[in-house]
Amino acid sequence: MDCKNTRLTHQRKVVLEELKKTTAHPTADELYESVRKRLPNVSLGTVYRNLEILSACGQALKLDLGEGKKRFDATTDPHYHMRCTQCGRIIDVPYIPLIEKIKDQLKGMGKFKIKNVQIHFEGICEECLKKEQTP
Repeated sequence: MDCKNTRLTHQRKVVLEELKKTTAHPTADELYESVRKRLPNVSLGTVYRNLEILSACGQALKLDLGEGKKRFDATTDPHYHMRCTQCGRIIDVPYIPLIEKIKDQLKGMGKFKIKNVQIHFEGICEECLKKEQTP
């Protein structure tokens, strides 16, 4: 995709602004609900297309966390994610430079250009752990 010639339309700007308002890593359907409050006539397809463009141009991350649905994140700085297996909450995990060593190891495996790395952890979040411990 030629991102240099991709303009920031009003709809795309609203989609990005709404994505930046949340740390919940929403699906396109979830984000559509908040975008509709500002743009009542927007279609779900428009939100999907704009999220795809934003992620292809590096303005958002498209995440596949093994749930069978794509999630989106406005934080594009390197970081990882943890998904709570009980409540489904997605939490940002700080970037650990260890991945650079892994990338260096992979470079020695032949011609393969790494364009994206996604690491996510699964576990139980602090809130769910507290619920388990409450009698």
